[in-house]
Amino acid sequence: MRFQTPLVPGRLVRRYKRFLADVTLTDGAEVTAHCANPGSMMGLAEPGTKVWLEPNDDPKKKLKYGWRLVEHDNGHFTGVDTSVPNRALRDALIARQVPGLPDYESVRAEVKYGQNSRIDFLLSGPQGDIFVEVKSVTLSRQPGLAEFPDSVTARGLKHLHELAGVTAQGGRALMLYLVQRTDADRVSVADDIDPAYAAGLTAAVQAGVGVLALGCQITPEGVAPGAALPFDLPG
Repeated sequence: MRFQTPLVPGRLVRRYKRFLADVTLTDGAEVTAHCANPGSMMGLAEPGTKVWLEPNDDPKKKLKYGWRLVEHDNGHFTGVDTSVPNRALRDALIARQVPGLPDYESVRAEVKYGQNSRIDFLLSGPQGDIFVEVKSVTLSRQPGLAEFPDSVTARGLKHLHELAGVTAQGGRALMLYLVQRTDADRVSVADDIDPAYAAGLTAAVQAGVGVLALGCQITPEGVAPGAALPFDLPG
């Protein structure tokens, strides 16, 4: 998935009200950008952090910039826009380029299922259907280790229960973690942040829900799913 317009670099002044960020551009201008991330963004929102924004000229949008990336001092990138994983994965699924998933003839997004929920992707083919829920992983508190979640997620827990409901009825379901960090080589659950989610994932796996973690290729030009990463289940 390529960004629609070229990104511009800047330095973060502050993130506030969850969805707003003030950024100083390289020409000295200070702008307010939309931050499409409801999580805590632990370790990613310190003042002075180098960030990349996507400009837009859409008259329907109040803010003319969207915060897309953090560039770390070591040259690695983290994608902070939680809408990107689904867009990137959709392109890769249609192109049949997602590691760990066989080819599927049909890729449908936001299909209703469960109790008033929508699955991120319903894949269909001769091998049957599989329900795929996607989560964006951005937290890293140890070198090389990415963790999910970065804050308590009741919505994420609900999704696990819904996936377990699919397998209980004889269907197939997959929890896919897309790691939007180029410095991660393994993934685990942050059970100290959200023990209920960790317990929910354990229960979902025991109910037959699959787990797949993928890395990302990230540059200021775009984001694409990368290779499969090892996932350490809780407990």
